[in-house]
Amino acid sequence: MDSDSIDYYDDDVDDGGLSEGALRSLNGPSCKVITKECLLAAQREDLQKVMELLSLTENHARTLLIHYRWDVDNVSEVFVNKGKDRQYEDACVTLHDNGDSSSLQTSSVTICVICLEEVPVYKMTTMDCGHCFCNNCWTEHFLVKINEGQSRRISCMAHKCNVVCDESKIRVYVSEKDPDLAKKFDGYLLESYIDDNKRVKWCPSVPHCGYAIRVEYDEYCEVECACGVQFCFSCSSEAHFPCSCQMFELWTEKCTDDINQTKTWMIINSKKCPKCHKPVEKNGGCNLAVCICRQPFCWLCGGATDFNHNWRSIEGHTCEEQQMAKAAREKSESLCHTHYLDRFKAHKESLKAETDLKKLQSKISNMEARDKKIVDYSWVTKGAERLILSRRILSYSYPFAYFMFGDIFLSEEMTKEDRIIKQNLFEQQQQAESHIERLSFFLAEPFDEFDEKKFNESQMKIITLSGVMDLLCKNLYDCIDNVILCDLETTINIAPYRSKGVDKAVEID
Repeated sequence: MDSDSIDYYDDDVDDGGLSEGALRSLNGPSCKVITKECLLAAQREDLQKVMELLSLTENHARTLLIHYRWDVDNVSEVFVNKGKDRQYEDACVTLHDNGDSSSLQTSSVTICVICLEEVPVYKMTTMDCGHCFCNNCWTEHFLVKINEGQSRRISCMAHKCNVVCDESKIRVYVSEKDPDLAKKFDGYLLESYIDDNKRVKWCPSVPHCGYAIRVEYDEYCEVECACGVQFCFSCSSEAHFPCSCQMFELWTEKCTDDINQTKTWMIINSKKCPKCHKPVEKNGGCNLAVCICRQPFCWLCGGATDFNHNWRSIEGHTCEEQQMAKAAREKSESLCHTHYLDRFKAHKESLKAETDLKKLQSKISNMEARDKKIVDYSWVTKGAERLILSRRILSYSYPFAYFMFGDIFLSEEMTKEDRIIKQNLFEQQQQAESHIERLSFFLAEPFDEFDEKKFNESQMKIITLSGVMDLLCKNLYDCIDNVILCDLETTINIAPYRSKGVDKAVEID
């Protein structure tokens, strides 16, 4: 398709209703950076929401949120569906306040059932569950639990009592015995906001930048940290959609090293000896192969035979259909994997070369120096961003197709006919590949040195192809949502297409 015949497509224009960008602007940033300095403030936000919603103390709100992995929406949903009493029971929260035994007469004594010693009642402490033990026993219990790494939900000492102890009381008793451990306890409670929170993840940068990312809505998304690292929020791997996290993991295992390439070649060009199981290569002749261990076997089905044979058959041997089918499947799968792997690698290599924007910045500087008036050259950077985003989507569309349309991933849910139909509807890569290569070519041209007419032509081609690639990527995702994954019983979570690219996290207020 020639660029002159393409309708110009502006990715900033709304195509009916509220656009993706408008929706996100109404709801605020979709993800935020949490620094060490603002970690406490981020935690306080969610604590305050639950404290106000359920009229709870900070201690009980924290216990509830840790149980529900700091998911405020889930806390609200369970409260509505199950009721307050059931919710508190599930989270081991008890609101009954038995008072502090220190308010009783200081002259009275009682026996602590843990250490079996007589203790003044003012040295006894009662937790919300009603169980009362001496302060020394409570302190030792807290010290052990914190050292064991269980400080986020320290339960009562009483037999079969799971009620979580008051963090303020834990803090008081531990600080009297070990101030340093009390600081660690506070640190563990603070870090639980990240470690136990399904909507917060540490940035996977190496070396670590020290930032965490909090998503406000869907956890299946791609995000960019303040340090510049882009990653899949769900699995913390590199951005890989339209592949699901499971597909990405399987593909990585299958393709990351040279051993797998060797294995692929060997599956296509060799067979295992039925006796010693070593690979045997055949480069001609009849279908009788002989291993180095001197075991003869049939090359077609891999079954052991005798040496007697002619050009047409092996004496006393007939290929078994199951073995023939297995060998054919192995070869077909290997060839299929090689087909998708070659295209995946080609786009990944192009992506590495195209992510260097220094040359584009140099071109923009040259154009700005040449023009005396203020001119907007954002179309250059937008074109480059569209190229990188589309290239990555296109590269990972191949492992997606490998798993979706092969006989491995969903063989029991789609018939062969269904796979063929859906594959034909999905395979828009050829059209996308043609346009993305042209976009890459035009961005690589020295358009900053062109005369006015040629410069304007180049600018229009880049703007047009950027819009076309956006539309093709959107269509690809629509096909996945509305055709490929439709009517499947297996849940496959694919992040929605973001025309503006990966969500860039902003620092939390």
